[in-house]
Amino acid sequence: MDPQLRRRFNADFAPEKYATLLRCVNQTEKWPADFRISETSIFLTREFTDEVTRAAHEIVALTRTLEFARHAENAIPEGLEVPRESAHPNFLVVDFAICAEGDRLVPRLIELQAFPSLFGFQLLLLHCVRKAYPVIPRNWTSSFGGIKDEAYLDLLRRTIIADSAPENVILLEIEPEKQKTRIDFAATETLLGIRPVCVTKITKRGRQLFYDRDGREVRIERIYNRVIFDELIGRPDLNLPFRFQDDLDVTWVGHPNWYFRISKHSLPFLKTEHTAPAFFADEFPADENINNYVLKPLYSFAGHGVEMEPTREKISALKNPHEWILQRKVDYAAFVPTLDGQKSKAEIRMMFVWPDEDRDPTLVNNLVRMSQGKMMGVDFNVDRTWVGASIALHEE
Repeated sequence: MDPQLRRRFNADFAPEKYATLLRCVNQTEKWPADFRISETSIFLTREFTDEVTRAAHEIVALTRTLEFARHAENAIPEGLEVPRESAHPNFLVVDFAICAEGDRLVPRLIELQAFPSLFGFQLLLLHCVRKAYPVIPRNWTSSFGGIKDEAYLDLLRRTIIADSAPENVILLEIEPEKQKTRIDFAATETLLGIRPVCVTKITKRGRQLFYDRDGREVRIERIYNRVIFDELIGRPDLNLPFRFQDDLDVTWVGHPNWYFRISKHSLPFLKTEHTAPAFFADEFPADENINNYVLKPLYSFAGHGVEMEPTREKISALKNPHEWILQRKVDYAAFVPTLDGQKSKAEIRMMFVWPDEDRDPTLVNNLVRMSQGKMMGVDFNVDRTWVGASIALHEE
């Protein structure tokens, strides 16, 4: 990481500036952040920026091969396949742990998902960081490839709205006003003009879907899908007016099938210098030391269900072992010096968008999670400081 800007930032830090950051984040949109915002960004050297960018592109390229397509054929659980699958995913996010290798920091793949991330909120967070901390030079940014704000928003518009009117596009979620990511839904509405709508608030007639917009029934042409299937399955109380598996006259952005096809299910297939060995639980080699691995359910979010200390007995007890993977543990580096004498760890999410008509996905932004504990999720660091949601900046 960049040592000079880190020293300047820490020397200039004051609680009042962090309070300014929180006010900007929590008072700009109709909903606040329901997760902890870290006191600091992380500051990348040009060398690390180049390496993590290359690593993300290499991994995404592997998901576009015929061999990967064959691997992903059986990724969708029975009964959950959705009709009218798109030719490619509209979103790809690649998560890297930041690890130490000798005297340098390197990215190591943790997970990937063909599912939207906080594309709206991260732009808001960048603006708030710049407002709260003028010590950060203006030519330090979170975007890649020289993309400016308007070009970033244009990519989001072309991907999510395309040729529809914004009112004919919705952000679909389960009770969006109760989700921890609701600040991103609010930021997306501000930036693109599309409303967050609960799955229970839809009307279905024939193959068409409608929603109420200020007392008017409006046709839904495109669905910016933020519904996570394991949450949907876990809510039998919901009275859904339609099924995802119905043949609907709508365009899914991104299509739900890609949530399964590019996911933890992909990890055993992916092999680059930035990946760690991974196996389906029912294919775990007998000669591997299980103490070096972490057990993860294929289709859960935010660290839920992760077993940090698996045993062969626990694997034998799994009802559906092919729906679990064992991934070699990586050792996160404690590299961010804080004012309380501790050092924080971090992981970085590289965020791609892919409009339907574009030949290739575009890397646009990043998201950072910081921790001082065993787990990286903000839920596991509630009693710490200089941890939580953040963003990585690098010099343009």
